[in-house]
Amino acid sequence: MGYATDVENIKLQNNIEQNFYLNSSVLEGGNVIVTSFLRATSTRRTPTPVTIIKKEELFRGVSSNLIDALSKVPGVSQISTGPAISKPVIRGLGYNRVVVMHDGIRQEGQQWGDEHGIEIDEYSIDRIELVKGPGSLMYGTDGIAGVLNFISPKAPPVGQIKTQLTSNYQSNNNLIGYSLSNAGNKKGIQWLGRFSNKFAGNYQNKYDGKVYNSGFQEYNGSLFLGITKKWGYSHLNLSSFNSSLNMVEGDRDGLGQFVFATPDGSGSTKEVSASSTDLSGYKIGFPHQEVYHLRVLSNNYFILRKGTINLDLGFQNNKRKEFGDVLNPNDMALFFDLNTFNYNLRYNLEELKGWETSFGASGMQQNNYNKGLEFLIPEYNLFDIGGFVFIQKTFNKITLAGGLRFDNRNISTCLLYTSDAADE
Repeated sequence: MGYATDVENIKLQNNIEQNFYLNSSVLEGGNVIVTSFLRATSTRRTPTPVTIIKKEELFRGVSSNLIDALSKVPGVSQISTGPAISKPVIRGLGYNRVVVMHDGIRQEGQQWGDEHGIEIDEYSIDRIELVKGPGSLMYGTDGIAGVLNFISPKAPPVGQIKTQLTSNYQSNNNLIGYSLSNAGNKKGIQWLGRFSNKFAGNYQNKYDGKVYNSGFQEYNGSLFLGITKKWGYSHLNLSSFNSSLNMVEGDRDGLGQFVFATPDGSGSTKEVSASSTDLSGYKIGFPHQEVYHLRVLSNNYFILRKGTINLDLGFQNNKRKEFGDVLNPNDMALFFDLNTFNYNLRYNLEELKGWETSFGASGMQQNNYNKGLEFLIPEYNLFDIGGFVFIQKTFNKITLAGGLRFDNRNISTCLLYTSDAADE
């Protein structure tokens, strides 16, 4: 696998020595390999229903973000509070009942709120594996509705270097997006760097025309470094997601025109009707939110004499700031600062007479801080750990799988004291 076929005719008249040199070749397999399962397997053999969505399918339709594109898949819908904020819903369940995985690590942002989307660069995804139904055994107790596994592109074959530019434009909100990447593989040393930018103005519909303060801007960057040897591989992923999202309030004047607050010059505000100039362009107005998501991920795979080990370690920092005061534009009404450390450890025993066994542990340590002027949820500390055993057996054309999992989660919330309460 991975090399072109070499055919030579040899006449064996005497004792001779013949050397064969194979050339690398990219092969397109007939079956899609599913990695959301504990062991890589083809779609026809996995005992869990898995739907594969390739990158080409995501860009066939018109969408303004990754979840919006995914909502075209049967069984998947979305909760959207704007063109840049979409949350996945599987079989009527969403929020914390859907586990979102990104390259083997749970994506941890502010999943509990309507106004919090999924902080993943849509240009950096090669395919998505959708696991419908309970995913508790493999991903924890949160996977009640299902699991979305977002997978980044792999590095090219050995000896190749590729540079790619992807762009798109949408006329409704004048969305402009582009992504520039460079990837290569030199003697097992792999890399993939990417920079993406996307910005959009106010969208429009037949009822409202252009909707004031509905645009957004997004800047993302990522870097992948990896090494692959006979002992396995080790990958390091660094990514930064940064977006500024306008929030639609929908206030109107007596003529049905959108209105917004602006300083009146005397320390107060006044309402003015949005003009055609206000409705055009790519301005970030009030209220709006700024979302930053930093992720550091280490994926490791070790080949032993009897079995293999998977070790995934990740750190994520999610910041969500909301600005709503025109007179004090730098005041943050809300500021959530979420830190998460994820870990997955799995030992895969070698196959024995059709039996495949894996066991391991996974979980996370999470800390949430409130640094704004308002408070929606308390500060808290969370510790989650779970252990599992998974067994799979193949009988000719039948594959049976099952296992056990135990999870323990401890959440400790912090008391909140306002300035008045503290004085008392």
